[in-house]
Amino acid sequence: MIHIQNLTYIHPNQDVLFDNIHLTLNRHDKAALIGNNGTGKSTLLRIIAGVLPPSGGVARVEATPYYVPQLFGQYNGLTVAQALRVEEPLQALKEILAGNVTEENLTLLNDDWTIEERCQEALQYWQLDELDLTQPMALLSGGQKTKVFLAGISIHQPELVLLDEPSNHLDVAGRQLLYDSVRNSTSTLLVVSHDRTLLNELDTVLELSKQGVTVYGGNYDFFQEQKRIESQALNEDVHSREKALRKAREVARETAERQQKLDARGRKKQEKAGVPTIMMNTLRNNAEKSTSRLKNVHAEKVGTIAQELHELRKELPDVDKMRFGFDHSTLHRGKVLVTAEGINHRYSEQPLWQQELSFQIMSGERIALKGLNGSGKTTLIRIILGGLEPTLGTILRAESKAVYIDQDYSLIHNGLSVYEQAQQFNYLSLQEHEVKIRLNRFLFSKDEWDKLCSALSGGERMRLMLCCLTISSQAPDLIILDEPTNNLDIQNIEILTAAINEYQGTLLVVSHDRSFLEQVRIERVLELK
Repeated sequence: MIHIQNLTYIHPNQDVLFDNIHLTLNRHDKAALIGNNGTGKSTLLRIIAGVLPPSGGVARVEATPYYVPQLFGQYNGLTVAQALRVEEPLQALKEILAGNVTEENLTLLNDDWTIEERCQEALQYWQLDELDLTQPMALLSGGQKTKVFLAGISIHQPELVLLDEPSNHLDVAGRQLLYDSVRNSTSTLLVVSHDRTLLNELDTVLELSKQGVTVYGGNYDFFQEQKRIESQALNEDVHSREKALRKAREVARETAERQQKLDARGRKKQEKAGVPTIMMNTLRNNAEKSTSRLKNVHAEKVGTIAQELHELRKELPDVDKMRFGFDHSTLHRGKVLVTAEGINHRYSEQPLWQQELSFQIMSGERIALKGLNGSGKTTLIRIILGGLEPTLGTILRAESKAVYIDQDYSLIHNGLSVYEQAQQFNYLSLQEHEVKIRLNRFLFSKDEWDKLCSALSGGERMRLMLCCLTISSQAPDLIILDEPTNNLDIQNIEILTAAINEYQGTLLVVSHDRSFLEQVRIERVLELK
């Protein structure tokens, strides 16, 4: 179905994105294409879709791909029917049924007499029953645009489907429809996604990295287990090399000390024996050369082991390199932070929620805030934080320190450098080198300290945000995360998960990512209707 050989893509600025890629996907395979941000997953998908030409090599596809892109802005000037490429056959069918049976209309319809029914059924499946096919794409939400293109799979029934982050804008109900659709599909699927629930519906994982494409014959859970085994072996190698390096340095030090004592003892014997000065100098020079040779031998051995250790550490996953070190909240577990009684909010005289909300948030709890798109999750967050008051009911907030982190990590100021941003949270007046040590812990090397925050990727913004929280004087009592995984690749989701699991305060999470909610140990759900 897909045969790729020696594929290369070079950016217009001459940077090589990937080189010498080999990949084969057979008919009816359902494969996930994963990899860190910047490895070229979306670019590879666009090359397979025929949207982008490769710089070299061969990408042969045996069927016309149906491609669902990650971004839909290029379709804003089209109607839904035009975006789905059904406008002409639908119009031709309408003309024919009205009695205008021309050669042109028959050609446009191409014997597709069920096109209208398939459109209706597909839109109904994706909960778009009320959508008018003549409606402009520009008026649709991100989730609706995604559903329109997913509906196109049922309409066109392609042999090969390429999906680029299809669950990004979908709510819980939409994601479930996607999982069911993928599970029941008979098409060949190639999916780029960080949605681990979706990835577990696929039977092969293709990992794209600088080394090429590595194939793992199983779903994402199987892939993770294999990576865990690889990581464990790598960590054992690192610890073994660290031990060998300590031993080599110790042997070098002991050898040097022993040689110094032998040299000193030899000089004393020579002085007592009355050895002539010229002979003493010769013997001393020979001893120094011997000591130097011995020192060089040990230095070379230490250097070799140190270089091996450096290379091994570079292969460690980023999450294993990082050190979080969050301070704990000062509030005792169980303290009531928020009490809401019968609250609601009105927009244009219409209540936002079907029924008034009553709830408490206790210190130390881990809560998921759920609801369909447009159910008022962001409004409730603003009410909890005190930025908005309910128009009905009462809300009491205990004095506490809260941090709101949205999916764009907007607490990061684009006009500041990485180092300047870290200093914004330096309430304890840490020394410059201490702040830079923290930045290094979060994988910001000295080459990136002067980099503008506006140039950071989603994953980098997330890591800088976590770093800032560790630099501040005290961890927040409450962290609110609003769709924190939307712009992150899998590796950065793992970093975020590890950090959140080390945090001991109160957590309120808005997320459609079922795996993330499970892994950060959510205890209860607050659902909006």
